[in-house]
Amino acid sequence: MRVPSLISLLVHPERRRPGPPPLVVDLRTVLLAGIALWALALVVGLVLLAVGANTPRLVATSAAGIALGGIGLLWERRHRSQYRSMG
Repeated sequence: MRVPSLISLLVHPERRRPGPPPLVVDLRTVLLAGIALWALALVVGLVLLAVGANTPRLVATSAAGIALGGIGLLWERRHRSQYRSMG
């Protein structure tokens, strides 16, 4: 069996194997784990800031990560039925 070349697959995409089915993942769990890690980073940054280390960027980045995770949770709540029906 001959393996098609990359150029051949790019020119003729119909010759490719079908992609695997999407993995069913609970986005809420993933988002909450990410928020928890950003919260831990925020605590570390605040402790370092309290002892005199110059870490305002770490604190700001961690707070932004928590905020973006919250936005992700809102999105997940609104679109839960759509992405769960895909898998």
